[in-house]
Amino acid sequence: MSQIRQRLGVNIDHVATLRNARGGAYPDPVRAALLAQEAGADGITAHLREDRRHIMDADIEALMASIRVPLNFEMAATAEMQAIALRHKPHAVCIVPEKREERTTEGGLDVAGDMNRLADFIAPLTEAGSRVSLFIGHDPRQIEAAVRVAAPVIELHTGRYCDLVAEGEAEAAALELAELLKGARMGHELGLEVHAGHGLSYATVAPFAATEEIRELNIGHFLISEAVFLGLEPAIREMRRLMDAARG
Repeated sequence: MSQIRQRLGVNIDHVATLRNARGGAYPDPVRAALLAQEAGADGITAHLREDRRHIMDADIEALMASIRVPLNFEMAATAEMQAIALRHKPHAVCIVPEKREERTTEGGLDVAGDMNRLADFIAPLTEAGSRVSLFIGHDPRQIEAAVRVAAPVIELHTGRYCDLVAEGEAEAAALELAELLKGARMGHELGLEVHAGHGLSYATVAPFAATEEIRELNIGHFLISEAVFLGLEPAIREMRRLMDAARG
């Protein structure tokens, strides 16, 4: 087991989803970020979508001004989002695919099919001092393409594995997990920092937490859901405990 502490990034998007359902000022995602910070989160993730369905521009400004841990700014590869990232210069920028009609991010970026544009998009973000990651599947072509466009970090999409576990498809889940872990090893061997996230829960976090090549997990919806019953700090502390236990 690895002795390197794996980082936990807590995504606070769905605190904003709840706030926006009533159009008021609460619950405040910045308050959630501060609670997550106190509970042991190593970073805060916030996805500013084109349609502003949850996180708003003012939330990004308030987060940058309030939290002590790094902000991981999730965004699509658009000129508008690049300009916002360059203005704020967050610690990290994670580029994700985005479609207006999707409920949540449905798949990974097609880096291999869009290398020239992504390389040009990433360069000024890196020059501004933000650590750029690409949210991708475990396809070796996409991992190799991430190296070619000079992205230092990849985040592997764990959503399909989590869905298969929830559906009781044990054999398919085991195959998907094997491919994800193979992708993590490949990324690490190519010199990339490897993260993972999407759909992770208490039931699915252990194999990713135990994998030495994966340096960071980003978890959001499950933790906000558990917070309804446990409170946000206890929910995060339990996730931190499970990650540390799996890590050894």
